[in-house]
Amino acid sequence: MAINLDSLSPAELQALIKSAEAQMQSARKSHAQEVRTKIEALLKGAGLTIDEVYPRRGGQRSKGPKAAVAPKYRNPENTAQTWSGRGKRPLWFSEALKKKGVTADSMLIGRAPAKSAPAKKVAPKATKKAPAKPARK
Repeated sequence: MAINLDSLSPAELQALIKSAEAQMQSARKSHAQEVRTKIEALLKGAGLTIDEVYPRRGGQRSKGPKAAVAPKYRNPENTAQTWSGRGKRPLWFSEALKKKGVTADSMLIGRAPAKSAPAKKVAPKATKKAPAKPARK
């Protein structure tokens, strides 16, 4: 079945493309179903499951969507903005850290903001050095 593409108008070419894409999608679905059937037959014949052949991360089967993580940090300027501490830092978190006196600990949820005391300078301890031994020849 050869089609002379040179003789088709742009509208006819567009319709042909859409038809071919729909046919391709249908062919891929039926091919995937055939492969799935063959794989299931092989697994059944071997007495195995797909999870035994292809273990998932941690060796356990996924139990569905991951549970939402409770927020760990709250924006002091807008309490509606929170962050779990996972993934990329939100802009408000990075901006808050640039301000003087704001730390990640001060934005933790469930903790009273710790007042940071000025750091005390500790003088180094004086150590006694042993007298140098005379060199032997």
